[in-house]
Amino acid sequence: MSFSVSPSVTVREVDLTTSVPAITTPPAAIAGVFRWGPVNERVLISSEIELANVFGTPTDFNSETFFTAADFLSYSNALFVVRVEDGATRAVGDASIGNVVFEGKYPGAIANDFDISYVVTDSGGDTASFSEEVFQNDTFSIEFGSNTLEIITEDELGDIDVKVGDILSIGTDDTGFQSLEVIEINTVSQEPISNTEIEYTHEFIFRQTFRQAVEPTRIFRNWKDTGAVNEAPSTSKMHVVVFDRVGSISGNPRTVLERFENLSLIPGTKSSEGDNLYYKDVIEQRSAFIRPGSDTITDTTSTREYIQLQGGSDGDNESQISFGKVALGYNLFKEANDVDISFVLQGPARGGDVSQSSLANYLVSNIAESRRDCVVFISPNRNSVVNVATEQQKMNSILEFRNQIQNSSYAFIDTGYKYRYDKYNDVFRWIPLNGDMAGLSSLVEPWESPAGFRKGRVRNVIKLAFNPNKAQRDRLYGRDVNPVIAQVGQGTILFGDKTALGTATGSAFTRINVRRLFIAVQKAIATISEQFLFEFNDEFTQNQFRQIVEPFLRDIQGRRGIIDFRVVSDATINTPQVVDSNTFRANIFIKPARVINQIQLTFIATRTGIEFEEIVGQQF
Repeated sequence: MSFSVSPSVTVREVDLTTSVPAITTPPAAIAGVFRWGPVNERVLISSEIELANVFGTPTDFNSETFFTAADFLSYSNALFVVRVEDGATRAVGDASIGNVVFEGKYPGAIANDFDISYVVTDSGGDTASFSEEVFQNDTFSIEFGSNTLEIITEDELGDIDVKVGDILSIGTDDTGFQSLEVIEINTVSQEPISNTEIEYTHEFIFRQTFRQAVEPTRIFRNWKDTGAVNEAPSTSKMHVVVFDRVGSISGNPRTVLERFENLSLIPGTKSSEGDNLYYKDVIEQRSAFIRPGSDTITDTTSTREYIQLQGGSDGDNESQISFGKVALGYNLFKEANDVDISFVLQGPARGGDVSQSSLANYLVSNIAESRRDCVVFISPNRNSVVNVATEQQKMNSILEFRNQIQNSSYAFIDTGYKYRYDKYNDVFRWIPLNGDMAGLSSLVEPWESPAGFRKGRVRNVIKLAFNPNKAQRDRLYGRDVNPVIAQVGQGTILFGDKTALGTATGSAFTRINVRRLFIAVQKAIATISEQFLFEFNDEFTQNQFRQIVEPFLRDIQGRRGIIDFRVVSDATINTPQVVDSNTFRANIFIKPARVINQIQLTFIATRTGIEFEEIVGQQF
């Protein structure tokens, strides 16, 4: 604070505008096996399209994990995804060119479908590798309809600057030129023409056939991908183009995935804006599909290369990967201070005995109960409900699975699997329901139930692996398993809203809306409470805290989330002993709103002369 003896005006500012932040639903989280993308790294995904672009499209390798994530994203737009792998290898550049200048960005067999093409202009400015006229002093011929060019020359094949992958533009100045891709080069014959000279006949075989009737007079050899860039690289620069050879990423063969023009071959080169221009730096930082390899490209020679990555593998699929590897992926969500999440998707069950309940218990114990600000959504293992002979066996298997799961108000268990369409492979697949259950919860306010005919409609479903009847629903719901049912004219519905706390406790936290209400309220008030750290614990601060929290709770009350509440933060609990211990205390009492789980309708027939006022209010 400034101090003044002489007359002056002192300006002070006091901020009393602090309020509790609005309630939002943070992203969900899943860890599992994917075919592409960063490993053991949290990536925020907003749509199924982005999921497929970043982590690859699904196959039998990981369909359950992929579609659990995709199904959640059909309801919400925020999901943290962690890819885990065991045994996956990274694809590297073609060894046939004698070095490894590029390799796959991530481990995985998808990179085996990438082609990389690059062209270099050397330090002398030679652009011959980009395009130049060839065979000017040689005899050449190609017939109409043929895909073979014959060259008669005194040059050995190794001395001719044409390689497989190049484009030869063949024709005349008058009739124009046709571009043909070289796919094979052979020496057909060699004949001595003197004691010191040999005449060679070479064949260049093309992917296309020659369609000009006029005998060609000129041939230009071009870098294969001149059409993908604007012009030849500048001095000591290179162009790099990455292609999706078979359409694994783009869906269309030979699609350009990314291109980089005029990258410098001199380490440390920067643009006028200070950006790195050295090719290794640019590729490492900006490419989504490749990274620099162990070898280095220099500007000593004008050159071009066509590389097909190879040797990439996916490692263990989602049914083979160990429980430990998946658990390590979920550990990235362990600390609430590192990442804010609201739901944890189990994906397919795994680990432990036949029931495969180890992953579910790990997520409840080590993520949800540790953080205490998120809910784990759990589905029984596939073998409990898919291809099981009878409905009774399915119910018993689900109950056996439930018995292995620890009681917790931070867990939500459903009844299994749904049958849905896989548009990427034109097949139908069985997918666990936990992604849908979390998705339905993301659509409602934290204090609302996600179940019922109005709010609990499951999407992307053809049929259920298990559609429990009334008697089976009663048994399952009594053990905190939330039935998902299909009803004629209604669709597929979530028909329960219990947490896995255990009904016998009688606690309000046996309902997911109450658990999520308290998570939201606790998180919001705890956040604003941080603003009071290192303030004085006096009547002013105590009143200020209450005046900030009460409007927040009153707003929830007005939106039917709370029946009543009271905030106590005065001297009755902030006693002199508490104040002297540098502690501030507040008690927040909440009566949560309860949702309807049963409806009782009683129809009473009366005599004609009875007045309704005489019997209304009686118990029947």
